[in-house]
Amino acid sequence: MSKATPTMEDYIEVIYYLVKEKGYARSADIASKLNVYPSTVTKMLKKLDSEGYILYEKYRGIALTQKGKNMGDYALRRHNILEDFLRVIGVKEKNIYDEVEGIEHHLGRDSINKIQLLTEYLKENKYKI
Repeated sequence: MSKATPTMEDYIEVIYYLVKEKGYARSADIASKLNVYPSTVTKMLKKLDSEGYILYEKYRGIALTQKGKNMGDYALRRHNILEDFLRVIGVKEKNIYDEVEGIEHHLGRDSINKIQLLTEYLKENKYKI
């Protein structure tokens, strides 16, 4: 098995989010959230299944494996930490999502943890720009 690509991480993050929020994830919901064609989603679901992140049966559903759940949890956590940080430092709300998407795959766990600590410090001290 190879290391997950940023695109694979994005799909797993969306699947994890949908399952957490709705109890299930459908291909159409994933396509809508990622702004891609349903056929693109189907290809990626097959790849994620072969890599052991999900269990996928066409027309039956998508289930995250433990490996997928772990990655999804971390990816969503990382995304939320970065959104929170950008909000605290005063980045315009309309830019936050795109900026997080642009940087989240380039930071390691240690950097994410430090950003979370910094964000908490700034909030506790009511820091505003």
